[in-house]
Amino acid sequence: MTRTLGANERLHEEQLWRRLNQQRDQAARAELVEMYLPMARRMAGRYAGVVEPYDDLVQVASLGLLNAIDRYQLDRGTPFVGFAKPTIMGELKRYFRDKVWTIRVPRALHDRMAAIETITEELTEELGRPPSPEEIARSLGIEVEDVLETLVAQENRRPLGIDAPIHNADGEGPSTAEWLGKDDDSYELVEDRITVESVLPSLDERQREVLRLRFVDDLPQSKIAARIGCSQMHVSRLLRSTLARLRTEAENGTTSPQAGQRGEKATA
Repeated sequence: MTRTLGANERLHEEQLWRRLNQQRDQAARAELVEMYLPMARRMAGRYAGVVEPYDDLVQVASLGLLNAIDRYQLDRGTPFVGFAKPTIMGELKRYFRDKVWTIRVPRALHDRMAAIETITEELTEELGRPPSPEEIARSLGIEVEDVLETLVAQENRRPLGIDAPIHNADGEGPSTAEWLGKDDDSYELVEDRITVESVLPSLDERQREVLRLRFVDDLPQSKIAARIGCSQMHVSRLLRSTLARLRTEAENGTTSPQAGQRGEKATA
């Protein structure tokens, strides 16, 4: 926020500008720089910590401030703050464009961006407002479509971070990371099911029935024994041998139909 100057301060500042404009007084220039340096620091602080250190951005903003002070003419009647801010912002944008861009654009588009930024600053100073794309196009002698293409590229020169919020009609929405998928544990169950189905044909009807009663219907061994008409000890041996064979065949990739018959005889 710009500090409001009193009458004496405004008069003193006006004297400084006249000394600088008419005499190129470097002492007056240094005092003006000191007076407006906090504004440049605040503008640099808006972008601090995003991708570049704060001190580097302050240097860039300070360069923009010096350029604005050297170009400013008091007799034009434009307040210095309104003149300086577009200049400082232009320096910061150029810095990000040249040093920090993640997405590389064609050289022709890169040069057009620089030209549009420069003419935008000049037209803003001349018109007292930001120029329209048509006004920029006329000043540069290019098509309006080229100006619009350049402005769109400038807005999209950096991809959003994964934690950046997604803007919607209601304001800020969830971050990109919240929309990304994650590993589904059910994939392993699908693989296990495929493996089991590939080795089940090696089992006889009784072995498959015992597995179904135990792991699908979740019956205890005593009820399984009563259901199929054998002892509980026999059900226990049958489950152990069947599971061991399934594990072995799954690991070895063998599904011989005779394996089930041999296993049944071994447990009889």
